[in-house]
Amino acid sequence: MHRYAEALLAHLAAKGSTPPAPPSFRDVPGYWLPPAVEALVAILSGEDPLEPLSRAAGRDQQQTALFLCLALAVSGQGSRIHASWLGTAFGELSLDRPVTHGQRSLWLAAARGAYGPAGKIFVLRKLDALAVQEHTEPQQWVQAIAPGEPSVVVPPALADFPEMAEIPDLAKPAVAAARLARLRGRCAEITSPRQTEQGTPAPLDNSSSSPASAWAENEPLAVLRSLIGQGGPAGPMASLSTYLLDDLRPGADPHLAAIALHVAAPILRGVAEELEADSRLEPPDTLTVPLLGHRILLRPEGPDQASLSAAEESIRTEGVVHRGRPWAAMVLIVAGIACLIGAVLASQLLAAAGVAMIGLAGWQLWQRRRLAEADARYVNGQVNELKELAEGAVWALHAYARESDARAKQAATDATELTRLIRRGPRAA
Repeated sequence: MHRYAEALLAHLAAKGSTPPAPPSFRDVPGYWLPPAVEALVAILSGEDPLEPLSRAAGRDQQQTALFLCLALAVSGQGSRIHASWLGTAFGELSLDRPVTHGQRSLWLAAARGAYGPAGKIFVLRKLDALAVQEHTEPQQWVQAIAPGEPSVVVPPALADFPEMAEIPDLAKPAVAAARLARLRGRCAEITSPRQTEQGTPAPLDNSSSSPASAWAENEPLAVLRSLIGQGGPAGPMASLSTYLLDDLRPGADPHLAAIALHVAAPILRGVAEELEADSRLEPPDTLTVPLLGHRILLRPEGPDQASLSAAEESIRTEGVVHRGRPWAAMVLIVAGIACLIGAVLASQLLAAAGVAMIGLAGWQLWQRRRLAEADARYVNGQVNELKELAEGAVWALHAYARESDARAKQAATDATELTRLIRRGPRAA
């Protein structure tokens, strides 16, 4: 009986029709599988399955319903299930218990349309009844649907001043608008019918005639093999929120993503409203920005002269190296003069030494002057650069203010479109 059940499932998965007449196998008292297999063959053959179905349900109603629902889905004939079987097979979801493999397989089959629109609605109602989103942090849903968001967004107006994009008053509206645009894009991707059509072919429709052995472990066929005693040990089970968050991540099955997006809809609507409000924040009239390591207060008419003067004074103070008095040169000059005086009274060698000392002292003083001139040029260059940067930063703020109107309008459009896409829900896919 086990061998026939396995052959039957493999044949259904590959071609969607029943194999030749089953061999005779004896019934096992108290065991639900033999009459359940008889009922499945009767259903696929167009015969009355009531008698074997009653015997199987009397022995284990939930296992029988799960077997029939998944077997008919695998064969591409999920529309033949009775309305009550799906509820019996699925059981009750709970936030406190992991999702069973049987529940996940029915969830997957319904999401891929194995039971028609009614199957999707059934799963949606099960998920809606638990209000999963109320027990999960909103940021988890945002990170799942659009992971890896940049913490800093540099608007075009601040392209020449990227450090200004990190100032909270300027960063918050730009980051909010960028995040809202990303959320809208992901929602459009999930709800796009083209995305569903171009996704991985759903094995439940048997369009590729894939053999049973090629199916992934989390597919309904794996659960069916476990039901008939032919599967390996069951893998770990995950919580309901874990499945939903994984289904939202980029690259997930588009059918499952559409279901998860429906669950996350209330959270995403609230997040979209907050991001839209943040994107409308007006830039401040005055702003203190770091320029060349100095904090300059910028006003609409130009940089504040007091802060600019303080920065210039700091540059002049820090840019000139304090070298003290040229004691070495002074000592050399005195020693050189002494040698010249001594040369008149004694030897000419003292005259040569004196000239050398005075020459060395002159070279040191010349080097000192060159360094002082270099310091002055550096200070003047820093001061001029600071003034240019301050003027440029003022113009950048004006450009940022002009961009803010367009950014707010685009954010409003993105929020409206995101809400529309969410309202469409899984029906779009």
